[in-house]
Amino acid sequence: MPEVTFEGNTYVCSEEETVLECLHRHDVSIASSCLNGICQSCIMQSGDGHLPEKAQSGLKDSWRSLGYFLACQCRPTDSLQVARVDSAETKFRATLTRIEPLSSTVIGVWMRPELRFDYRPGQFVNFVREGNLIRSYSIASVPALQDELEFHVALMPEGKMSGWLHDNARAGDSLDLQGPLGSCFYVPGKSEQALLLVGTGTGLAPLYGIVRDALEAGHTGPIHLLHGALEVRGLYLVDVLRQLALEHDNFTYTPCALRTAEEQAIEYGDISELTFNHHPQLKGWRAYLCGHPDTIKPLQKKCFLAGVSMSDILVDVFLPAQ
Repeated sequence: MPEVTFEGNTYVCSEEETVLECLHRHDVSIASSCLNGICQSCIMQSGDGHLPEKAQSGLKDSWRSLGYFLACQCRPTDSLQVARVDSAETKFRATLTRIEPLSSTVIGVWMRPELRFDYRPGQFVNFVREGNLIRSYSIASVPALQDELEFHVALMPEGKMSGWLHDNARAGDSLDLQGPLGSCFYVPGKSEQALLLVGTGTGLAPLYGIVRDALEAGHTGPIHLLHGALEVRGLYLVDVLRQLALEHDNFTYTPCALRTAEEQAIEYGDISELTFNHHPQLKGWRAYLCGHPDTIKPLQKKCFLAGVSMSDILVDVFLPAQ
């Protein structure tokens, strides 16, 4: 069995066990969140030993060259010496500037980073607080339009990070950010291509950034955004997006709710069915899909079957913290 040496102690990895699982089994505290290799919060550094290719998937080339790897994705075949990554290498400080309600369960959180922060609207960052508490949130802001970073945070049942942001955080508080991460963002170059954006819940956050980024870049092709929630009260930024649609002839916004209610200009039903009622043929389109995996994963397949190239389907699946 391969061994993992960490901070002077050596632990034996069980068969098919990841480095993260091995360390956690031995009560070693290592930061982690999604356990799927997406959030990159469990990044570590290897000083010796062979790293499986999957352990470095999605990392920057510069990080790979330094031996950085994702502990949750690393099932070692050889013994490894591993170490924590200096937080100064991957994190930066940001200060909350304001928090405002966007709906009964979602707040807008704005913050200003202490250092220059380059990102693309639609990417995400990890919020990091004491005790290795890490949660991922998508960036809704557009650097060309605003100086602050903007995030949309839903209150989760017993959510440690979302509960703090909803109930206790105030302007002037600080926390660490890690990122930016993710590849779900607008890329200029095909300004006439039709864009389909579908999101559920706070999956609207990255899409809100992507839509405004595309419009700011002068995208001329049609842009169709569908945002879904269980009930009408779960929708937010409705008036803002309707106004944006009035200002741009090529932008269409459709708010959707699964459960019916007496309200005009809201479409009711399953957002996947509504999407393809509006757009049954998508050949040549680009699709952005963000939100809960139970909705987004089937949508991804349906978009492909409707004609979208796999390379033009960009997905941001909101996985729950583990």
